[in-house]
Amino acid sequence: MNLELLLACWGMMTLMVVVPGPDWAYIISAGMQERALAPSLAGILVGYLAAVAAVAIGVGAAVAAMPWVLVGLTFAAAGYLAYLGVRVLRAPPEVGGAESGAAVASGRPWLRLVQGAGVSGLNPKGLLVLVVLLPQFTDAASAWPIPVQLAVLGFIFVASCALVYSVVGVSARAVLRARPSAMRILSRVSGAAMVLLAGWLVVEQVTHFVSA
Repeated sequence: MNLELLLACWGMMTLMVVVPGPDWAYIISAGMQERALAPSLAGILVGYLAAVAAVAIGVGAAVAAMPWVLVGLTFAAAGYLAYLGVRVLRAPPEVGGAESGAAVASGRPWLRLVQGAGVSGLNPKGLLVLVVLLPQFTDAASAWPIPVQLAVLGFIFVASCALVYSVVGVSARAVLRARPSAMRILSRVSGAAMVLLAGWLVVEQVTHFVSA
């Protein structure tokens, strides 16, 4: 693949990753509440890897050709995000737990992994990157087949996600270690962010539909 094209694509993908979205809200919540960040982060990455595989085998082209599929996925993502946000708002981690030096752990890492995969797998931002952005950086003249190019670019996107979200999750935990009493406030902010992002996704889709 063309190195300049690859670097340009990596730069665009990284910019998309650092823009806060549903995955940001989820990983911040996980960083605040979980003893181990790995299951939640792994879930986010698994969701994106599944999306990369789908795009590489041609599902991305099918989704791009049928806009209503992306609309349906957006509403599904909004509903799931709102559900997670309400859960955090209703049951924020206890301040006492943070002050004792132990983050609140779910005891079910597999559930955090599944939830993370649901958040990223249904994240419209990620779908737009993989379905709309990546194909623009493929090279039909390359010796590599287009599906292979899409897979490579997708793996680079996932690697960028791993780096950025690790920093985000660890930073959220560091804030709590410096000021443990901030746990409840940050948890509620994170939950509210999920709900607001869900509402924004719905409003954006409805506005686009009305103006079309």
